[in-house]
Amino acid sequence: MVTTPADIAWMPAAVPSRGAAPDETRMDAVELLVHDLDVMTTFYEQAVTLEVIDQSGATATLGRGGLPIMRLRQEKELPGRDRRGAGLYHTAIVFENEARLASALASMAQRASHPYEGSADHLVSEAFYFHDPEGNGLELYRDRPREQWTFAPDGSPQMGSELLDPNAYLRTWYDADRPIEGASAAIGHVHLQVGDIPTARAFYEGVVGFDVTFDMGSALFLSAGGCHHHIGANTWQSGGAGPRAASLGLGDVRISVPTLDDVEALADRLAFHGVARRDDGRALRFDDPWGTRLVVSPGEGSGTR
Repeated sequence: MVTTPADIAWMPAAVPSRGAAPDETRMDAVELLVHDLDVMTTFYEQAVTLEVIDQSGATATLGRGGLPIMRLRQEKELPGRDRRGAGLYHTAIVFENEARLASALASMAQRASHPYEGSADHLVSEAFYFHDPEGNGLELYRDRPREQWTFAPDGSPQMGSELLDPNAYLRTWYDADRPIEGASAAIGHVHLQVGDIPTARAFYEGVVGFDVTFDMGSALFLSAGGCHHHIGANTWQSGGAGPRAASLGLGDVRISVPTLDDVEALADRLAFHGVARRDDGRALRFDDPWGTRLVVSPGEGSGTR
């Protein structure tokens, strides 16, 4: 199942952007390879406030209102992830509004054991940072309405890192009686650790087709459709990292595009740049320069070839 715009109609509408990636591009459920499926499922269900959509064998899918957000796949034989290697920096779950985010923040405070890492007002969003029981980074955030953003002369959104007090946020927005059911959360972006920024930019901008919204030298942010970012990449802990070895942590990064034509256009770009790919007629699979697997599929209802 892939994300469809109707499922997350509360997210800001796409606006025309420059890159080859279609403006209606969305991020889909993130796959994590985990050692202890029960512990991780309990964390994402009870602390993060996701719902178990499906659990079968060594895999659990969690989300909201039937919309998948996290897929956990047990791989007990894999070694732990290299914290200084390429791979996941954090998965970012976006919530519909302040109250929904505050409910998840309160749940994390009540049910998770010391996973909090910090918070920031990024001007375009308000974000709280955590890690899960196996050390995978996690961001819970909400976007400010686009009309409240400030834009640079080139049209890219201005971002920053201002103070954001989690206790004040809870006092303002948390209501223990407010229901949290429904598809009020989704994957907003995925932030990766990479070996170097120029190579990441050449791949995610030049091949995949995202627009660069901010390049700070040690970190890069890219998007389609005017979002502040769908993909982040940094070298803060992973500068010089080579290809990933098989390990726990990030599995697939899934991206939804509107139509099969968009998948075919991306396949053509990958072929032109000599990037190996596998196309099963519905989903296109390929690796970034560090071996992170991307899966690009059309949204539901887009038809077949």
